[in-house]
Parts: sequence; C-alpha cells; structure tokens
Amino acid sequence: MIPPAPPGPPMVTAAGPGWTPAGGGTDLASPARIYDYLLGGKDNYAVDRELARRLLEFQPEVAAAARENRAFLRRAVGLLAERGIRQFLDLGCGLPTRENVHQIAARHSPGARVVYVDHDPIVVAHARALLTDDGNVAIVQSDLRKQDELLSNVNASRRLDWAEPVAVLLTAVLHFVADADDPAGILAGLRAGLAPGSALVISHATAGTAPAKAARAAELYATACVTPLALRERDEIAEFFGDFELLDPGLVFTTEWQPQDEPPSPPPRGQLLAGVGVRR
Repeated sequence: MIPPAPPGPPMVTAAGPGWTPAGGGTDLASPARIYDYLLGGKDNYAVDRELARRLLEFQPEVAAAARENRAFLRRAVGLLAERGIRQFLDLGCGLPTRENVHQIAARHSPGARVVYVDHDPIVVAHARALLTDDGNVAIVQSDLRKQDELLSNVNASRRLDWAEPVAVLLTAVLHFVADADDPAGILAGLRAGLAPGSALVISHATAGTAPAKAARAAELYATACVTPLALRERDEIAEFFGDFELLDPGLVFTTEWQPQDEPPSPPPRGQLLAGVGVRR
C-alpha cells in the first residue's frame, strides 16, 4: 500500500483546484497521470511531470508514442462500432481526454454502451465528475488483477449484456501487469466469458528497436511509479489474444495498424505493439 503523501501542488480538474479524492496519493507517479501529461493534459501532479520529463530526456519519442496509441484506440473503436459492436469495456481507462471511447463509439453506433474501469481512485473520481451525465456510460473502480471482483463490479453497473458481443479494450495497460500477476491467465479468463463476435483491443509496450532505452524506462518506473513497467516481446503479446482471430494487419506497431489519413511511421519509432482480435 502506498503511504499517505504530503500535500502537493494543486491539481486543477472539473471538481476544482486542489481536488484530491479520499485515498488518493501523490508521493509516487501514476501511469494514468503520466499518460495525461504526455497527451498534453492538465490532470497531473509534479511527481508525474518529473518522471515524464526524465523519460523524455533519453526517450523523446515517448510523447509521440502516447498520441499514436490514442489514435490507434480511436481507429479500433470506430472499426468495431462499424462492425456492429455496441458494448465496450475499457479496462485501465485512465483519465478522460478530449475524445473518449463512448464519444468515438457513439459517432459510429448511436446508443453504444461503455463501462470504464480503473483501479486508481483519482482516475475514477475524476471520470465520474466528467462522464456520469450519459446514461450509456458507467465508471467502475476495480483492479484487473482481481477478476472476480472486477466482473462483479462491472455487472453491478448494469450496462453490459454478456450474451451479446463486447469489445474489451486493454490499451497501454497490460505492461503494468507483472508476470507474477499472471496476465496470460487474466486474459484467458476474460476471453472465456465473451460471446461470439466479441473483440479484444490490445496495445503493449515493447523493447522494440531501442532495448537499452526501454530498459532504462523500466528502471525509472520501478523506482518512481506506483506500478512497474513490464516490457514484453511480440510472441508474448500475441499469446494474450488466445484463439481470437487477429484482424489485418495483425500485431504491429500502433502507427501501422490500419492507418487512415497518414502513412505509417517507420518501425524504429514504434514503442507499442497493437492488435485487434475477434471471436468468430
């Protein structure tokens, strides 16, 4: 458990300056708040900005990687909504951004239902302050590693019908699940409960073409973040999809996954592998 943090700088959010939900700590950086900072958001603390800046010093491409991951999420959700999926479960959703999953899905499939899940109380409180005006949206606090509790809390939201296709989104989250927590087992449990036509959307950090930089980033997360960074190879990430069929072009860098308006960036820029798998 993270010890209580000393008072930090005010955080300006929808709930007002200095807002911090009960139980929220700011002594260590948070992956969600680091991601928010890299995307140009304001919902982060000095400790998050400091770790992000240290990362950017030797890995300046990490900011582009965050934007590219978000663009991959937009494309994947849009495609799945066009294919008829009307239910989305966003695990490790992070802080709300300018374009969230329910907004993307609704453009392609009005009335689509979305359940956002995060274990960080700060993320959940902020999301509830911004997103609860939509009857098709629910925000749940739960830990991906505690699957029975997770599914119970998701079911309590009464937004998802498991007999119908559900798209489970795990973008930039599984690399914060350590091997000791059995991410493969977690994914197997999730896949087992999904109806035909369902989908898995995964993006995951990899050492890629700069293993030394990636290893240094992992060291920083291990010492300064609430959650260590677990980098994995392509074959390890591919196993998370199980028997789900990967849509073209398979498991590739985020910029290479069905690019639309722009040509894909060269692989050396890639830091996250991404793919979309469907259950036939």
